[in-house]
Amino acid sequence: MKNIVVLGSNSFAGSSFVNFALNKNYKVIGISRSKEKSKLELKYKNNLLKNKNFKFYKLDINKNIVKIIEIIKRIKKPVFIIDFAGQGMVAESWDNPGLWFKTNVMNKINFIEELKKIKINRYIRISTPEVYGSSNKMLLEENTHNPSTPYALTHSSIDKYLKLQKKEFNFPALILRFSNFYGECQPIYRIIPKTIVSILKGKKLNLHGGGLSSRSFIYIDDFSNAIFKAINLRKQNQMVFNISSKEIITIRELVKKICQKMNVNYKNMVKISKDRRAKDKKYLMNSNKAKNILKWSNSTSLNQGLNNTIKWYVKNFDKIKNFNENYIHKI
Repeated sequence: MKNIVVLGSNSFAGSSFVNFALNKNYKVIGISRSKEKSKLELKYKNNLLKNKNFKFYKLDINKNIVKIIEIIKRIKKPVFIIDFAGQGMVAESWDNPGLWFKTNVMNKINFIEELKKIKINRYIRISTPEVYGSSNKMLLEENTHNPSTPYALTHSSIDKYLKLQKKEFNFPALILRFSNFYGECQPIYRIIPKTIVSILKGKKLNLHGGGLSSRSFIYIDDFSNAIFKAINLRKQNQMVFNISSKEIITIRELVKKICQKMNVNYKNMVKISKDRRAKDKKYLMNSNKAKNILKWSNSTSLNQGLNNTIKWYVKNFDKIKNFNENYIHKI
């Protein structure tokens, strides 16, 4: 029986992976700075707090490193740590970059230094293509980092720190760099659910920069499956994997596609606004390494994933229609 510790278990990605792992009959410890979510906010019907294979602790990596380490020490081996924890949001990182560095770099380093004293099987860090910066070329794992925001710079810094730890101390780190992921239960301030909910409410969608930036989108079940593959990877010599689909789409075309699926006129739905500061225009990540070594590829097309996601938000609209549509930063 594998024992999995999920840091940032209450995030969209974290809670989705917790459900995925529980469905694989793993034992899961969830650690997050916010209270455990109610079952209405989860994709699945089961209440995690009542699952015998799940235990939740409300702890913050900025305040409770000692307690988190004590919990990990008590867990029966083998232990796998999946790290979603950190300050998210790209544009907001310009407003208080010190907080991003405190959480994503300094206290993450403090945590890793303590973790090195414990016997764990693998530490999997969820990273981002933002570390590469905007590029018109296909990006490989060994490409030079060129971060363009404080958010991206913090991710680049901790990724490089982990590479040093693996090289010098054989720390069992593995980094997964995911393109945009989406699906049921994603917070409404993200582009796909925000578009869907705006249509359901009959509100115009604010499209930054006209939606000209290009992205790849991964359905949340494919996202979780990539982590599952990384947990079960036998080779310890691999370090970084790009995880992306081959479907590249502009944000504008993505919004148009959702409008078509929901039978509304795109031109009547959007208003164009100024683009965000230093926003990267394009990521084209090559995922051949993940395909060949992890044996991973996305099984859900963007078309099918959007259908699933739209169906869920339509069905649960009464439950989520009063949720906050704007990101609220937590300190």
